[in-house]
Parts: sequence; structure tokens; C-alpha cells
Amino acid sequence: MKPVGLSFREMKPEDAEAVETVEKACFAIPWSRESFWREAASENTCYLLALDGQKVIGYVGCWISLEEAQITNIAILPAYRGQKVGTELLGRLIEMVKKRGVTAMTLEVRPSNAPARALYAHYGFREAGVRKKYYHDNGEDAIIMWNTKL
Repeated sequence: MKPVGLSFREMKPEDAEAVETVEKACFAIPWSRESFWREAASENTCYLLALDGQKVIGYVGCWISLEEAQITNIAILPAYRGQKVGTELLGRLIEMVKKRGVTAMTLEVRPSNAPARALYAHYGFREAGVRKKYYHDNGEDAIIMWNTKL
């Protein structure tokens, strides 16, 4: 589905229900609405939403600790994938956290998730290690990626 009126904004606690809907459509073990409410209310996080009109179609978020940020999740509703929404979201998130003094970012990604790995490589993330059996739904390892040159 092609977004008609694509826009981006920071997540607020009242967005938790809409973000939970995206989460459930994208992950086998989704975070709860309460988790997103807490994330949006925290000063140590940065979450950005993608909207098609008023509808939340994706999000990206991270935890911030001093000069480092850990990307927690990036999710786009399946009908909107393949249209560079995730690329735009991640680029905007990186710019936002740089303004908050972040100089390095990290994340974990499934080896089987080639589109996500390509997206992260596009933004300068490089493989730095593996977390064995990281994902609880199927025991898949996680590749640890870092970008230390923001």
C-alpha cells in the first residue's frame, strides 16, 4: 500500500495503542501497550513514528545512555514495506539522537532478516559479534551491529 500522506513525529504516551497494533503485526513476541507507554514517557528513549495521514504505520525507537544509543525495534506494517519508510525512519532517528549528543549506536538483528541488515549497513552499521540463541521465539542467534561514526 502506498502511503498517501506520509509524515513523521515523535511518539507520545497516547500513541501506545497504535504502536502496539504495528508491533503485533510484525513480531512473534510483541511488546505490550504498557511497554510502549513507558518508553514514550521516558527521558532516556527516543521513538519516532511514521504515519499515513493519522494512521501509525511504523515506528523506530532506541534507549539512550550518555553518548550511546541502542535501537530497540523498528517495525513497518507489512502492507507498507518495500517503500523506504523504514529507511526514512532510521535516518530521522539517527539525526534526532545526534542532536542529543549520541555518537554511537548499536542493535541486534536476526541473521535471516536480510532487508534489515541491508538497511543498517546503509547507515554505516557493521557486524561486531553474535549473541547465541538470542531470539526466544525460535532460538535464532542475533548479529550485534555497531555504528561508531555518527
